[in-house]
Amino acid sequence: MVEVNCETDFVAKRPEFQELAKSLAMQIAACPTVEAISSDDISADWIEKEKKIEAASDDLQGKPEQIIEKIVNGRVEKAIKTKLLLEQPYIRDSGMTVDEFVKGYTAKLGENIKVARFARFTVGGGAEEAEEA
Repeated sequence: MVEVNCETDFVAKRPEFQELAKSLAMQIAACPTVEAISSDDISADWIEKEKKIEAASDDLQGKPEQIIEKIVNGRVEKAIKTKLLLEQPYIRDSGMTVDEFVKGYTAKLGENIKVARFARFTVGGGAEEAEEA
């Protein structure tokens, strides 16, 4: 389920806007690693935890500190991008990101469009968890 906001209900009722919302929902369903819309939604605790994990990796041992820091930051940025919806390649056209796809609809409809939030429902995943509790 995805919440896509626009400025007027006139645009929200147009088939193009509904097509955008459906495409975004399909994108979210197709990308199980996506957990947030933008980098602002990623917690600082998670980022610090990932930096500690990456800094402790075996392939960085023996390298200068400033090099390690650059490598760790690059790896963490890459991990963050895999979690962000707007940074994902669009499933129907991998040559563009989801953010570019949304901006294309913003230009087409002539109104600001924002992906506000989403929730993913997984069918059949909760039965085992409920039995274990």
